Amino acid sequence: MTYWCELAWLHPGEAVAGVLVGVEGGRFAEVRPGVTAPPPGTVRLAGLTLPGLADAHSHAFMRVLRGRAQTGVADFAGWRDRLYALAGRLDPDTYLQLARAVFAEMAMAGVTCVGEFHYLHHGPGGRRYDDPNVMGHALVEAARDAGVRLTLLDACYLTAGIGAPLEDTQLRFGDGDAHRWAERVDDLAGEYLKCEDVVIGAAVHSVRACPPEQMPVVAELAHRRAVPLHVQVSERATENAHCVETYCATPVRVLYEHGILGPRTTAVHATHLADADVALLGGSATHVCVCPTTEWDLGDGVGPARRLLEAGSPITMGSDSNAVIDLLAEARALELGERLACGRRGHWPAAELLAAVTMVGQASLGHPDAGFIVPGARADLVSVRLDSVRTAGARPAVAGDMMIFGATAADVHSVVSGGRRVVVEGGHVLGDVGALLAAAIAAVDG
Repeated sequence: MTYWCELAWLHPGEAVAGVLVGVEGGRFAEVRPGVTAPPPGTVRLAGLTLPGLADAHSHAFMRVLRGRAQTGVADFAGWRDRLYALAGRLDPDTYLQLARAVFAEMAMAGVTCVGEFHYLHHGPGGRRYDDPNVMGHALVEAARDAGVRLTLLDACYLTAGIGAPLEDTQLRFGDGDAHRWAERVDDLAGEYLKCEDVVIGAAVHSVRACPPEQMPVVAELAHRRAVPLHVQVSERATENAHCVETYCATPVRVLYEHGILGPRTTAVHATHLADADVALLGGSATHVCVCPTTEWDLGDGVGPARRLLEAGSPITMGSDSNAVIDLLAEARALELGERLACGRRGHWPAAELLAAVTMVGQASLGHPDAGFIVPGARADLVSVRLDSVRTAGARPAVAGDMMIFGATAADVHSVVSGGRRVVVEGGHVLGDVGALLAAAIAAVDG
């Protein structure tokens, strides 16, 4: 397949007119600028064509709570109660149906790779399914149906809080200890060893849910398999307080002391950090994934993302609870949040934000060969309209700024993921994704 891009976002961050892109075997075979008109037989991609977007932190099942966890939920604990009630109702079939629809919504928003932070492992009461990885397999099947690559970040989740045992719905999340978790994940990873569209990664859920003495087992698996290792850290100030009371150290320091931080690791949220935490994350080249729309939704606060980048931490972005699925909105929220926090504009150039949601995010999910439109890279193309009511008036010189400060997921009209065209003229190959979402949500409605 050959595509002609009216404008293409080429490395190191420039909108270039008239770019011919050839695709073979799921990768770019040719990228040729300066082609003033589409040759016969090529597919014309109007607007600005970006590399594929990476959603570096998602919990697909939480999409059900969109618009349903606002009224009568004044704090995080109330929101979490509704979350646990939802998690308790899912089974492999309904999880597959729901995740397929959610991943299709992501594809329509330009996402070609998602990092699914997965801890809904077992049946009610912690009972193991006949296949203890059936819920993970459901996520793989869902992503493949929707046309997005999946990095399944299988989370080690062992305690309800520091020193507190799992109970009720949380029993579904746990494996007993990190060694049993690792045995299960090794089995899962073995089934996808030669699959280019699936990476089985590892995750420490958080300091509150994985005791420090268990963490080295998770780190060892990630290092042995050379896969991404993600961890949620310092999302809320109360988390930090409990950690300091128990361990006389911040969560970041606990992770550092137990071998979790490093270039293959991504610290998710990293909202409430001390100066020493910023230095530890940056000095270890640990990625940091910010999730602004969820952090706004839950009232978590605005983290020091710019300082983290300057300290050495590459920045990525995720949709987290999927209160919004729009990576362009996440990027915009990062800049606007910093403006609100300090009263100044211009913290993040558009090229940096677009890099965060493309090549940096892809690398953090185990795909360093994606997020660029260059020969040999994975063939991901996301075309965004420049003639909608939100983007009309854009010029090539400011096309990147228009993506961040004007465009939304609704402006994505074409998506090629790994050489497969999954969104055409704004429609997904699965059909009416809104109807798929409605049916999936109805199937788990309480």
